[in-house]
Amino acid sequence: MILIGPPGSGKGTQAQRLEQRIGAVHLSTGELLRDEIAAESPLGKTAATYMNAGRLVPDQVAVKVVVDHMDRGDPDADYILDGFPRTTIQAEELDRILGERGLEVGKAVEIYIEDDVLKERLTGRFACVKCGEGYHKSFKRPEIEDVCDKCGSIEFDVRSDDTEETIRTRLGIYHVETAPILPYYENRGLLVKVDGEKSVSDVTKEIELILADVG
Repeated sequence: MILIGPPGSGKGTQAQRLEQRIGAVHLSTGELLRDEIAAESPLGKTAATYMNAGRLVPDQVAVKVVVDHMDRGDPDADYILDGFPRTTIQAEELDRILGERGLEVGKAVEIYIEDDVLKERLTGRFACVKCGEGYHKSFKRPEIEDVCDKCGSIEFDVRSDDTEETIRTRLGIYHVETAPILPYYENRGLLVKVDGEKSVSDVTKEIELILADVG
């Protein structure tokens, strides 16, 4: 299954919840690229120049990080793809990659949400430096102020691509470069749209119903 939506629409949150519920592998291209950046690998250094400016990484970089991860993983695994594909070229390349493995896209789920809501969500995000647990200054603060609920760390950070200027750039790029993949999947009868402004639990329930129809 592919989760499609602009930055801040909740793709990562939904993918994590679904991974726990259905046992599929959550593959977040953004997280994989940030791991490469942290490791200061050649691929990470290339990705950093684009991601820190709020731009999409080149197609070949996104495809490589996904293929490398799949090659290291269970060949029989089901995947929840979060953040990939983001262009029509990547969507076509994904079909080729899956076809070589005897796999195919079951459903493409668009998590739709208005830009103004997204901007509020993104500018308030912060995360635990130690374990990566995500928080928000308005919607999800730690139970104990400045202490991570998950690991107890007191160190937090804001993603470099969550500044207001970068967010405007990222949303603009989404509408120009990523949104055109929606008809790519719609024309094949694979696209389903869910309301991303509903509660996290309600969105999860809707996606689970979609997956039940596929199964």
